[in-house]
Amino acid sequence: MAQVFPTKGNLMASKKSLDLATMGFDLLDKKRNILTREMMSLIEAAQSIQEQINEAYKKAYTSLQKANLTLGSCEETARTEPADNGLEIDYRSVMGVEIPTVHLKDSPPSVSYMMNSTNSLLDKAYFDFYEVKKLTVKLCEIESSVYSLANAISRTNNRAKAFKNIVIPNYEKTIKFISESLEEKEREDFSRLKVVKRQKESK
Repeated sequence: MAQVFPTKGNLMASKKSLDLATMGFDLLDKKRNILTREMMSLIEAAQSIQEQINEAYKKAYTSLQKANLTLGSCEETARTEPADNGLEIDYRSVMGVEIPTVHLKDSPPSVSYMMNSTNSLLDKAYFDFYEVKKLTVKLCEIESSVYSLANAISRTNNRAKAFKNIVIPNYEKTIKFISESLEEKEREDFSRLKVVKRQKESK
């Protein structure tokens, strides 16, 4: 605690600073709670989507195995598919924290490989993996959001602890020191006035 002169002005300033620090702590505590609730809801969503992805992968690989059995290896056919550049990333704000939103351009999937050298089983595998891709994009968005929120919660928690354990107690100690010093000074002044009054009366 920095030493301050025990004056009424400093007492008023310290009380105002304490009020602001207390308000700051309350706001940080509310922010921490809101971010935590947001993160927990996203974690639940991630768990649900992860289960869907597991089922989607299982279905897609089963379809691919069937296609491989009828066509042989589908590797060469897969190489003819162009790279997908349809991802779009935007951001939304939660209590000042930038949360990513990832979008896959909503266009119906269409095959680009030669239809006369393939069959419907490969088509089914293609569309099954397209579903996997959509779910994976959603899971990436959620996991990135959880990571951003977790970092923000950690920073907010550290600041809240600093207010609670350092800033606010320091102002409280300062106010106590100034108040006690002013009270002692008032008692000394009162005693001095009584002595002066008695001296005047004795004369």
